[in-house]
Amino acid sequence: MDFGLDSLGLQEMRSGVQALDADPSKYVNNANLEMQWATKAYHHADTYFKLISTIDSRGLKLTRLDDEIYTKFKEQFPELKLDILIEEQLKSEENKSRWRTFCNEFEKSVDDFNFGTLIRMDAKKDYSEENTILVTRIQFYAIEIARNREGYNLPCYQNAPQR
Repeated sequence: MDFGLDSLGLQEMRSGVQALDADPSKYVNNANLEMQWATKAYHHADTYFKLISTIDSRGLKLTRLDDEIYTKFKEQFPELKLDILIEEQLKSEENKSRWRTFCNEFEKSVDDFNFGTLIRMDAKKDYSEENTILVTRIQFYAIEIARNREGYNLPCYQNAPQR
């Protein structure tokens, strides 16, 4: 396995070793990076909800791989409730393992497949603090592709204010 370390000098390697040996509890999150992520996640969520509130999303394509994502999702998670997500179906220890396997199938084919993405728990409602959970991008795609195809997002369009 090549990690591209050949180009590092002795001092750079020592710095790397020191960083890896350091106490992980001493690392702190970079507030600026967290704000950039939050801004990007909010913008994605806001744009997506505006889209499904503006058009009938049953024919909406989110990626070039929608058919493959949908098929694998329905094969691996046939029991997942799409109308109102249950956090345990996404985050329990047993389901984390199942999701990890599913997500990793798309590591090379879906950009930012594991990027933190906001999703609505109740498909009929807008994003809000009570109705939002964090998932990976590929989980978002799998669930929202299914919700769109199966009509669970239709109330967002039908109940939107007249355009």
